[in-house]
Amino acid sequence: MTPPRIPQIPVVVLAGFLGSGKTTLLNHLLRNRAGTRIGVIVNDFGAIEIDAMTVSGQVGSTVSLGNGCLCCAVDASELDTFLETLTRPSARLDVIVIEASGLAEPQELVRMLLASDNPHILYGGLVEVVDAAEFDATRQRHPELDRHLAVADLVVLNKTDRVGEAERERLRATVAGLSGPAAVISAEHGRIDPELLFDPALRPDGEEMAGQLSFEDLLRQEECDEHEECDGHGHADHLHAAYESVDFTADVPMDPRRFMAFLDSRPEGLYRIKGFVDFGAGDRDNTYALHAVGRFLRFVPRPWARGEQRLTQLVMIGAGIDAGALHEGLAACRAEQEPQPDAPDTERAMWGVLRYVPEPARERTAEADEAEVDVPETVAEV
Repeated sequence: MTPPRIPQIPVVVLAGFLGSGKTTLLNHLLRNRAGTRIGVIVNDFGAIEIDAMTVSGQVGSTVSLGNGCLCCAVDASELDTFLETLTRPSARLDVIVIEASGLAEPQELVRMLLASDNPHILYGGLVEVVDAAEFDATRQRHPELDRHLAVADLVVLNKTDRVGEAERERLRATVAGLSGPAAVISAEHGRIDPELLFDPALRPDGEEMAGQLSFEDLLRQEECDEHEECDGHGHADHLHAAYESVDFTADVPMDPRRFMAFLDSRPEGLYRIKGFVDFGAGDRDNTYALHAVGRFLRFVPRPWARGEQRLTQLVMIGAGIDAGALHEGLAACRAEQEPQPDAPDTERAMWGVLRYVPEPARERTAEADEAEVDVPETVAEV
């Protein structure tokens, strides 16, 4: 019998030096969450304004923000404790956002998340917020900014409305050079599309209070009244131009080696990849759920359902990505012909994939196989 699948909640780390606008960005996410239940962990409180409640000063506590949002104020040593609290089924959260202190080392938070034994969390990426108007001064004052950008999965070049077009292009090029393959998007007042960071929650009819104007709606309308370009529809409706979403489907199994080569060389600006991969003879019994954020990569095998069509279905999200090149690269990963399942090379071809399978899932897969495979330790790069 297949063990029940444990729901996992993505945990996004939101970092940036003081004044970069990360609290403004967090408020924007809370105001435009579209029914998604967000848990917030803050280890250096600012003014998180949501549902007319100020939680400044509530250190070491959990505060209900209403409309399905929670907020905790913690230091790093308490992180695991609060993650345990927020991932309980009774909290019914869809995503957790950690707002790091303006002087924190974000890489340490990421390492703590990746080292956590909590089976209910899934790394959702490191988002570094940068103040475009103060970038050079901040970089001079805090040389470690270069290091922070180098490990970020997504960089938000914020406050771009405060600099001219030429300066904006210069800053974007500089930030892109420092952040390597990370996606870089520009923003004003921290307004980015929440779907860039996490998927909207799908809830049964009636679970959310439908038909009533919530405080969240009032805040969004208030923002529209201040900006004529909203045209009454809210800022979120105008944010999709900041990134692209590319779909790929194949009814032919993917060659494990080629597919891993594609992932290893994925283009700059490709922030998230999600979906399911069919490796054909590499593993006849399972489809592989793929979760990639920046440099982080993970596969989780799941048994094929009876009668389920065997497809590879992927969604890729990023900024400045070439949809045609992605399709061409993935199409080249398709297996030209089905290898024999008992061929030695077929077994070895899956080793690259199995490196990124969590230990419990790997053990379950190994138990289902007749042959024992010597697999390297799981790697989750930061």
